[in-house]
Amino acid sequence: MYNPREVTVPEFRDGEFDDKPPHFRMTQEIDPDFSAYTKDKGGNWLHGAQSHLRSKEEKAKNIAAMYGMVTMMDSYIGRILDHLDDLGLTRDTLVVFTSDHGDFYGQHGLVAKALHHYEDLIRVPAVVSLPGEIPEGAVCRNIQSTVDLAPTFLSFAGLPIPGRMSGIDVSGSWKGEVSNMRKHAIVENHHNPTSFHAETMVTEKYKITVYRMAEYGELFDLESDPNEYVNLWDNPEFLAVKQKLLLEFVQAKMETEQIPMPRIAGA
Repeated sequence: MYNPREVTVPEFRDGEFDDKPPHFRMTQEIDPDFSAYTKDKGGNWLHGAQSHLRSKEEKAKNIAAMYGMVTMMDSYIGRILDHLDDLGLTRDTLVVFTSDHGDFYGQHGLVAKALHHYEDLIRVPAVVSLPGEIPEGAVCRNIQSTVDLAPTFLSFAGLPIPGRMSGIDVSGSWKGEVSNMRKHAIVENHHNPTSFHAETMVTEKYKITVYRMAEYGELFDLESDPNEYVNLWDNPEFLAVKQKLLLEFVQAKMETEQIPMPRIAGA
């Protein structure tokens, strides 16, 4: 459907991993040793813990195939929406199109899901529709998280939101009534339960990533460096910024705790 020779293939920029944690540089080796990240005895494996070196031709082929899959999805989702019209249910149906993650197709020299919390991976589309309640054609730039979907669905349905849910009701943002319902969003990679654990907090301006049992990390200024080339984690001029963000990160993690906390047994 799409010609691989006609697609644009992202390229790795020489030196961009020089200020990044070790697992970034290892992706550009022919046969990297990720054993320190995959030493779990329980048979768990880790997405992206391998060489990401691919030829430009292979990446172009994968991009063309992805374009074809998106076109197919667009066609079939259109059929579903047409059927809602036929049934007269369009004005009474909340429709949400989103995803759990993005994919790399050569950005930063990476492929598939990888281990890296670049915007290419964690910033996913969200298109919502409910005629009469959600303004048509409006663009909401507020920070939101996929954990907000469930409580927001319950809110639109007029149902109570359990306190044990970690997300928030963002229906006000969707309706254009409220802005800045979130100051931050938290993303985590805990696929391997013992040897690799990364947590990221994204704000409007900054992104900070912390790794379990590691002193290295990432800090990006998304306004001045939207491509996330320059890691400010060890930059002394940003020490105060890092300290402030780390405190905010701890507070953000505390906010995700279940309220009220369920009692397991009487005391």
